[in-house]
Parts: sequence; C-alpha cells; structure tokens
Amino acid sequence: MAAARKELVGLTEAQMRMCAGFPTAIADAGDAGKIWTYRDMNISRDSLNISVPTIGFGSVPGIGGGVNVATRGSCSTQVRIVGGRVAEIAFSGDNNTPTSLDALCSSMVDGCVVYARKLRRNGRGKSRIAQSR
Repeated sequence: MAAARKELVGLTEAQMRMCAGFPTAIADAGDAGKIWTYRDMNISRDSLNISVPTIGFGSVPGIGGGVNVATRGSCSTQVRIVGGRVAEIAFSGDNNTPTSLDALCSSMVDGCVVYARKLRRNGRGKSRIAQSR
C-alpha cells in the first residue's frame, strides 16, 4: 500500500480514471481539492472450513457434513485531487488481515501502481508530471 501512496501521486485525473475507473463518489474539499472515493464493500477475507466425516453404524444412515464460514471485509480508497492531479491516497474500512494493514485494498490499487510505473518507463512519468505543474 506504500507503493500506491507513492506511485500514484502526480497522475492526472484522466490517468487515474484509466486505471481505476470512475469513482463511486466525489466530494468537494474546497481549497484542499476534491476527494474521489472508490468503494468495495464485499471483499472476501478468508474462510474457515470445518468438516465432519460421514459415519454410519449398521442400519443407521451415515451422518456427517461440513460448514464453511467466509469472513468479509470492505475497503474505501480515497484519492485527493488538487489541480487536476493526484496529491494523496488513503485507505479506510474493515480492510486489514491478520498479517497486513489495508491488505484488502490492494486489489483496488495494484493495477494503478502497475499503470503508473509503465507511464514513467515510457517517458510520461514523474519528471514529465513535475514539469507540467
């Protein structure tokens, strides 16, 4: 997630829409620009599977089965736009896993990180972004 906070800064609004699509919501933040929000409210976190073997005794039919409990999470990715460019990225929601903060948000921004890196490799990157400010 640190890569997203670094790599996406400087992208234009059009570039952000190319990699992330259209935001779920847009809020005017006055002098601080505007905030685009991308929401995914139903992300599968992990699942717990419990199985009981089928057991039968003589004429008694077999009894057994299992249960699957899937836990869900959510992510909101906020993108602050100032002067037509990404200025800041933040994450919120029930988006942590036992081993990583904001992990459930990674699928929302991974494509944009790859996109931003590709732009920079092709000469449309940070140096050009900085020149056009």
